[in-house]
Amino acid sequence: MDYNVYMKNILLKNIRVDSRDSDIFISDGMIVNVAPGGTLPQEHEASGVEVVDCGGKTAVPGFVNMHTHAGMSLMRGVGEDVEFQQWLSRIWDIESGIDEEYVYCATKVAALEMIKTGTTTFNDQYWFLPQARKAAVEMGINPVLSYVLCDRGDKTQVEFQKQECMRMYSESLSWPEKSQFTVGVHAIYSVCEPLIIWAAEFARKHSLKLHIHLSETRKEVEDCKKAHGGLTPVQYLDSLGFLGPDVIAAHCLWLSDEDVEILGQRRVNCVHNINSNLKLTSGYRFRYNELRDAGANVCLGTDGCASSNNLDMLETMKTSAMVQKAWREDPCAMPVDELVAMATLNPAKALGQRIGRIGSGFRADILIVDTDNYHFLSPGSFNANLIYSAHSDCIDSVICNGRFVMRNRVVPNEEEVIRMAKEKINTIKY
Repeated sequence: MDYNVYMKNILLKNIRVDSRDSDIFISDGMIVNVAPGGTLPQEHEASGVEVVDCGGKTAVPGFVNMHTHAGMSLMRGVGEDVEFQQWLSRIWDIESGIDEEYVYCATKVAALEMIKTGTTTFNDQYWFLPQARKAAVEMGINPVLSYVLCDRGDKTQVEFQKQECMRMYSESLSWPEKSQFTVGVHAIYSVCEPLIIWAAEFARKHSLKLHIHLSETRKEVEDCKKAHGGLTPVQYLDSLGFLGPDVIAAHCLWLSDEDVEILGQRRVNCVHNINSNLKLTSGYRFRYNELRDAGANVCLGTDGCASSNNLDMLETMKTSAMVQKAWREDPCAMPVDELVAMATLNPAKALGQRIGRIGSGFRADILIVDTDNYHFLSPGSFNANLIYSAHSDCIDSVICNGRFVMRNRVVPNEEEVIRMAKEKINTIKY
């Protein structure tokens, strides 16, 4: 099939959905019907409908990566074997030399990897937002993009960044609905208090989400206590009126009992980024059970490739669960169905989007998983085999917004994306 032809109507036949043989009818980017195999009306196979036989395959909702820095995909390996502060200093040095074209090429590479590993929506926080959006849209997946406020103690930047954020928000009003604009606050240590307060007020005035790094390291917590009369980062932000169900807080790793209670009461969306946290030795005792039980909405993310080195959500799910079970000494910790929800339904709730489920009225973001192989031979549950046994190369095809963005492991123009990235890498000082 010609990848450039957008079939408005697709019928996936003989595909497993929740362990049942099913047919899925897709029209204009949405799932219209999911029915037992062979029971959909014949008009669904009429002219103008692409019929795809999916025997031996299973449908899974597209994954949602809730914390990324897609523009870092060309920085893999540049800050290895150092602790967080050294790593951050190294990254900021590199970022001082990047430009719009770099972020465009890097985001294309990130989108390519996300498609190959099953991510159809990603929540990003990075620079040169218009170019990042252009790259994601061209690749066919859905970006949620922050204008990043990050003054780093430079008072001359505060007013400039406010104006730029407002300008980018105005520009975003012309975006199609599948691209979402958010307000990014880098962190409490890199954004001054007046700008943090302004960000929350501006976001709420315009019904926008807020995306922030929060309690990522022990040092962040200790420094905050010294600077703000013993308050932790969570308590400090709460004292400013910042926290709420519109906040997406990445990491949330170093939390007191009171922090957990506050995050739950405010219904904050907390994003666990296990691989990045482990690699930078930020920590590993993410308090999933406590956050979940307190009322926080817990999601998963990979972080950027400069720290996690890949954007593979299946790997993130597996590592998250295994580390959680290990430090708690509890094999029941973070069960498989909750893991899947943390990569699908919980992000849908956080972003306010109709995604994360294979069902009528949901956006047609669907992974077609090849289950006709040794990873899925056992009688164990499909989710267990997918997360613990298989790898992302079991994802045969990907549909996003009702359109194939990968078929039979082939993504259109993959070679061109890599060629452009190689050329751009040679122009940057690492």
